[in-house]
Amino acid sequence: MTATTPDPRSIAQAVAYEVADEESQVGEFLGRHELEDNVSDFRFAADILGYEGWQWSITLYHDVERDMWTVNESSLVPGDDSLMPPKWIPWKDRLLPTDLAVTDTLGTEKDDPRLEDGLDARRLEEDLDRAGSKTGETGDREDDGGLNGADSGDGVRNGASDDTADADDNTSGKDSSVEGDAVAGDEKALRDELAQTADIAKEFELSRRRVLTPLGRAQAAQRWYAGPHGPKSLSTKTADGMPCETCGFFVPLKGELNLLFGVCANKWSPDDGRVVSRDHGCGEHSEIEPPQPSSLWIQSKPAFDDLHIDIVRQAPREERGEVEAEESAGEPRFDDAGHYLGVLAGDVVLFHSQMPERGERDNDDDDE
Repeated sequence: MTATTPDPRSIAQAVAYEVADEESQVGEFLGRHELEDNVSDFRFAADILGYEGWQWSITLYHDVERDMWTVNESSLVPGDDSLMPPKWIPWKDRLLPTDLAVTDTLGTEKDDPRLEDGLDARRLEEDLDRAGSKTGETGDREDDGGLNGADSGDGVRNGASDDTADADDNTSGKDSSVEGDAVAGDEKALRDELAQTADIAKEFELSRRRVLTPLGRAQAAQRWYAGPHGPKSLSTKTADGMPCETCGFFVPLKGELNLLFGVCANKWSPDDGRVVSRDHGCGEHSEIEPPQPSSLWIQSKPAFDDLHIDIVRQAPREERGEVEAEESAGEPRFDDAGHYLGVLAGDVVLFHSQMPERGERDNDDDDE
């Protein structure tokens, strides 16, 4: 788009009307900013819902020789007080350790600043063996040099009578001996240093492929100390001033982290199997004695009250008097001659003729 009009502001405003969905979305003119190479940036307020403080940016190029203005670019840009979304953060930086489940796998990058290469145990042993062999060769050379020097000295003394020759031979022998002692001392120091490094690598298991860097150890220490197993936890208040470092169940860590941390080994502690700080504490300290039982026996309420009987009102029985009389009657009575005297039911004597027949009683039971 080109124009020969000398008013670039009108051109920029026309472009803003064209790129906006509605002309009402283009607000008042905010200003003009001169850029490099005859390029000017014209700003208009953006009256768009949800874009508070945003601006229309229309850049025009001015051809001075032809006195023409050309549209370069049009866009919607934020201002100083614009409503902006939160700054975008990569997902791996937004992720927290608590977001991972036990079945999730995040992996470790090769250039993780928390890790560095460990010591090569095989190479360290080879260097140690090589230093030892060099030390042995140096000792052999020293012994050979001393014997040769003595033999030559004897030959000179036996074959010549010049005192000056004897003095020169003695001086050269001393110089070579001093130089040999210095070399042997350096090699011995190197061997001792390698042996010490090997012992440290074995004790702290530094022969792994990668080990923690000072940054990794510092981050872990800060995270553990400020966490729920540090000195500011609620359980520390129940320790009666007895920190973990004085507890018999406290297992100190190795290395630099030993200064602050250890592992709890008390199965009754809420921190069992976890890294705790030395000034952490809980109510299961090994020096806290259990409470003494009281001599006063206090009766507590039973879970089930089996000391009382609950009286429940029952519905009246709907049975005939004959059945009740039969149920309340005693055993049949007979006289000495074996005559049947009936059944005594209270103050009444019942005979067979007054008792309901068995079939009738069964039918009555079935009807009920």
